[in-house]
Amino acid sequence: MTESIGVTGATGVVGAETARLLVKAGHSARLIVRDPSRAPELPGTEVAVAEGYSDVKGTEEALSGLHTVFLVSGRESADRVSEHRAAVDAAVAAGVRHIVYLSFLSAAKSATFTFARDHWATEEYVKASGLDFTFLRPSLYQDVLPHLVQDGVIRGPAGQGRCSWVARTDVAAVAAAILPHPDLHRGRRYDVTGPQSLTMAQTAGMMGVEYVDETVEEAYASRARYGAPDWEVAGWVTSYEAIATGEMDIVSPTVQRATGYPATSLQQFLKSLG
Repeated sequence: MTESIGVTGATGVVGAETARLLVKAGHSARLIVRDPSRAPELPGTEVAVAEGYSDVKGTEEALSGLHTVFLVSGRESADRVSEHRAAVDAAVAAGVRHIVYLSFLSAAKSATFTFARDHWATEEYVKASGLDFTFLRPSLYQDVLPHLVQDGVIRGPAGQGRCSWVARTDVAAVAAAILPHPDLHRGRRYDVTGPQSLTMAQTAGMMGVEYVDETVEEAYASRARYGAPDWEVAGWVTSYEAIATGEMDIVSPTVQRATGYPATSLQQFLKSLG
């Protein structure tokens, strides 16, 4: 069995599936979690607890002795970049050598999607840390699509833009293929997408619902009823705007190349939901 690979966010879908696939392939993993009672029970794993990325000391202890760590991006928040920076600082202090960071497709300083800007800022911090790195940049998840349906329709300012929706299980499979061989992927950035790029109207049609194309102003107004903080609403709206601008219209062969099987299509994903 190889030396242990650190997997943060191991109670989430991507983290847990990555750990499962690592163990299935004969690797050992250390699961870094907030709540040990929710950690997946997998042979060949150990569990370490840290109270979130802002808990620098706890995260440093949880990562101590690891060479390679899968840094799953933290849940969306107003201070997400600060939390990511704290996690990177903890990794450096713990002696970690290589971080595989779960970023986002088209992450850039000037990205339309506000959360993509957060991912770019995190990538820049990782690069400046002196750590070896690999960045995985997945598209928007297929798994979120059912949650976009409100009152029987999907609404947003996506226009005629396209998105290459990706399955979270495919993202985990790519991570599990890369983590045991960090030297082969040092300094690389991989877009991780589904096999096709679809408009929101096509996407909604496959789901059996209607797509209503909103203006940006209408999108903010229709979401005001939820009472969410401004940063969260901006994230919701700009995710559609990023589709409209073409920033999500990227189809990459990464899943096929890393795993040997084709990326999950939206049709396949929807069929799996029953």
